[in-house]
Amino acid sequence: MATQHKTGKSEAHETRDHDTIRRWAEERKAIPATVRGTARGGDEAGILRFDFVGDGQKREEALEEISWDEFFEKFDEAKLTFLYQDRTADGHVSRFNKFVRH
Repeated sequence: MATQHKTGKSEAHETRDHDTIRRWAEERKAIPATVRGTARGGDEAGILRFDFVGDGQKREEALEEISWDEFFEKFDEAKLTFLYQDRTADGHVSRFNKFVRH
């Protein structure tokens, strides 16, 4: 379930629902990733991000792709909430997203 917040003409939402997060990312051709060098040892994923790789975009060098399982394990372990926007104020598909502690 997503909670909505008005931000000017656009709305921000927040959710912890894995299906909602994955659907939002896949609709924008984004893959789960971690920022290189931010893991604290072992197989732990570091800081979570999405790498938007669709439409011929170059992959972000600072990001390393991880599996959805790894992504959601870290997401849950860190007690994160996904803050996101579906559309910009002018109606375009938005890529705005942020991971925040709840």
